[in-house]
Amino acid sequence: MTYLNAATVAQLDPRVAVPTYDRTALNVGIVHLGVGGFHRSHQEIYLDAVAAAGATDWGVCGVGLLPQDAEARDSAHAQDGLYALTTTAPDGTHTVRVVGTLVRYLYAPDDPAAVLTVLTDPSTKIVTLTITEGGYGIDDATGDFSPHDELTRLDLAGAVTPHSAFGYLAEALRLRRNRGIAPFTVLSCDNLQGNGHVAKKALVSFSRLRDAELADWIDTAVRFPCCMVDRITPVPTVETRQALHDEYGIDDRWALGSESFIQWVVEDDFPTGRPDLASVGVQLVPDVVPYELMKLRLLNAAHQAMSYPGLLEGQTWVHDVCRDPLFVNFLRRFWEQEAIPTLLPVPGVNLSVYCDQLVKRFASEAVRDTLARQVVDASDRLPKFLVPVLRHQLDSEGPIGGCVLVIAAWSLWLERGLGPDGGVITDRRARDLLRLVAEEPARPGALLEFSPVFGELAASARLRGAYLATRAALKARGPRDTIAALLRAPAEEDPGGWLTLP
Repeated sequence: MTYLNAATVAQLDPRVAVPTYDRTALNVGIVHLGVGGFHRSHQEIYLDAVAAAGATDWGVCGVGLLPQDAEARDSAHAQDGLYALTTTAPDGTHTVRVVGTLVRYLYAPDDPAAVLTVLTDPSTKIVTLTITEGGYGIDDATGDFSPHDELTRLDLAGAVTPHSAFGYLAEALRLRRNRGIAPFTVLSCDNLQGNGHVAKKALVSFSRLRDAELADWIDTAVRFPCCMVDRITPVPTVETRQALHDEYGIDDRWALGSESFIQWVVEDDFPTGRPDLASVGVQLVPDVVPYELMKLRLLNAAHQAMSYPGLLEGQTWVHDVCRDPLFVNFLRRFWEQEAIPTLLPVPGVNLSVYCDQLVKRFASEAVRDTLARQVVDASDRLPKFLVPVLRHQLDSEGPIGGCVLVIAAWSLWLERGLGPDGGVITDRRARDLLRLVAEEPARPGALLEFSPVFGELAASARLRGAYLATRAALKARGPRDTIAALLRAPAEEDPGGWLTLP
């Protein structure tokens, strides 16, 4: 057995790809806030390829901000920032590579000054973020900055030392401005429509609450390009680490697995410089909107669409649901009749082929992604992925049956959380959601009044009627019979008619 670190990487099984470049020659050019599994399986892979091509100015310093990031700190320090990524294709074949571009890791609570030092270093040209869809504090219903997390609230309460992502970004930019250092570019890599615009809104709003002059400067001087990111990356498990050990003899406490598919589409707006991303497969485009709408409303919305009916049916694994013809046909109906009509033309992409590819990716047993992972923080995900499709179709008087079935299934999944054997509800708004679901018997449709998810849509009589009919059908007949009834119904017909079909 070989413990993975800089001293042992050259001794690994020859089937494992390892860095071919001199890691000690890499300079930090990118600081990443929130080093989770997705960042390590996605952005680091492209940067690893950049380094392999000979570029030395784009090493990464990772920064952890949250208490749970202490484990990442310990793993990164023990392994000199190295980790093995196993990627698995839909046919089950896999490859393993050790990634070497994470050359430094800082845990902010240990040394806030060190984090500010690297953020203010002139060599730092880009700061990337994966702080989750809910980490930006932008209210989906109002568009206002309304932070809810403890660290941001600490900073806004007057903390001298930064605690949150926006606290560090604002203070670092203030110092760079005062020292005459050009600002870094802020690149959000989270699954948000217009993620660059959201990041800018959050940071400028945060700064305005502390220093209006700084906020004005950030608003005009700092760039926030948008991007679309895609790679299914399940949460690493003990089995992930054990499989690497059993086949390759590697002991990697930070082992990671993902699918083989990878995509990154980036708005090319980096005034102080960037890696040669195009040379390693990144799509650099003037407008990322068509790509991000495609991904959010087809892939991410499909995660929600399959998960709640699947969970109610007692399923655990994504691949099991996506090998079931009934559920696959439900996804295809949702895509073709409800989601795709809301999209813009996507240059170079055949959307039917893209959806076929999604089914193959979801059905890969080797990836072993869970439905439970896909429903974490649903109150942040639904309004970004599925509710925009619903809103568009309501406005255009289009079909809404698929969207409504997902929302009704979510309601029943939440209802299970009220019982003695309830499901696990992992959502920062769980208390409010469970309260509203508990009111459904006396006040049908109460969940639709939760404005952080549905905004003004609670006023739609069409939505309310469809929701109540679908919820009742799911409760009485279960997901399979209800989905089957939907698939037999005309696209334009709302629940009420089709739910009474044999």
